[in-house]
Amino acid sequence: MTLKRVALFLALIGGINWGLVGAFKFDLVTAVFGFLPILVTVVQIVIGIAACYALFAYMIK
Repeated sequence: MTLKRVALFLALIGGINWGLVGAFKFDLVTAVFGFLPILVTVVQIVIGIAACYALFAYMIK
């Protein structure tokens, strides 16, 4: 249950980030972790995996 909630939270963060990119050309992940570009990549991958997990976890429910 906790993993599903974490995955959903990360998916929401990803959605908010894409909304900011689309509306204002502002990438929140890069703004927060931009000092280390590899960390930006890792965070984006983790958010993407979490979104896929949340999608399937809540579909199977």
